[in-house]
Amino acid sequence: MEEAIAFAPAHITGLFQIFDESADSLSIGSRGAGVSLSMGVKTMVKMRRSSGSFFRISINGVVSDAANVSERVVKAFRFRFKEMEDFEILVDHRTEVPIGTGFGTSGAAALSLALALNKALGLGLSRMEAAQLAHVAEVECRTGLGTVIAETFGGAEIRVKAGAPGVGEIKQMPVPEDAMIASLVFGPLSTRTLLADQETRKRVNELGGKLVDKLLKESTIANFLLLSRKFAEHIGLITDRTRNVLNLTDSTGLVCSVPMFGEAVFTLGRHESLKELFEIFRKHGLNGQTLVSGIDLEGARVLE
Repeated sequence: MEEAIAFAPAHITGLFQIFDESADSLSIGSRGAGVSLSMGVKTMVKMRRSSGSFFRISINGVVSDAANVSERVVKAFRFRFKEMEDFEILVDHRTEVPIGTGFGTSGAAALSLALALNKALGLGLSRMEAAQLAHVAEVECRTGLGTVIAETFGGAEIRVKAGAPGVGEIKQMPVPEDAMIASLVFGPLSTRTLLADQETRKRVNELGGKLVDKLLKESTIANFLLLSRKFAEHIGLITDRTRNVLNLTDSTGLVCSVPMFGEAVFTLGRHESLKELFEIFRKHGLNGQTLVSGIDLEGARVLE
């Protein structure tokens, strides 16, 4: 039995611009900005020789037939490495954040899986090459554009040039050591549906690139939050529940926005400065889940 465990951070995108018309999946992606969480997806891979090419994917201990991005990663590895066809592959994803709510879980699952598969059989791919296979899988499944490159490097990033890890370019924003990400999560929004909606795409691209340029001129967390909120207001995906919370946080002077794409509210700040926010979440988030996380500065990595 060959085994490996890898981790990829969850990620919140605050603003972005779509670049998905290239014939090369490695060049498809997004310009944008976001932040990686110390919480994320841990993936264990177990492989043993078999006469067939069976594989099974579990999420938090439950076998899933809907893990399309992870399934595509496994198939991409098998296509590239023919020796993998003689192995039974068991994949176990463990998520620390809600799925489908704007935390980049499909990208984190694909990325941690790619790193674990590469490690388990000693396939010899570089970290960037393994990450590229995860990026292509997510792009082809239309579950994300810039998530994998962001999670590969971690931190609070500006995606300066669209594309996969090793093709796209990022710039890191400085973050205080004790900075926290606080979020109130109500539920999911479908990334695949929204990326295919022409009106949403139009709104995203008519403002996203301009805001990235503004953020590059003043690359601070405070400006990231302000521009993310401006972007969220423009594309029109703020629900009644998130609007109610945003009205309350606005009245306290706290700058919050919503993640792309999820029905949630988030902000960044030092823990002491967030006490009033947590009280708002407690009183007005009865149907939501409060998440508090540090910022991951390492990016995706093999654990063992």
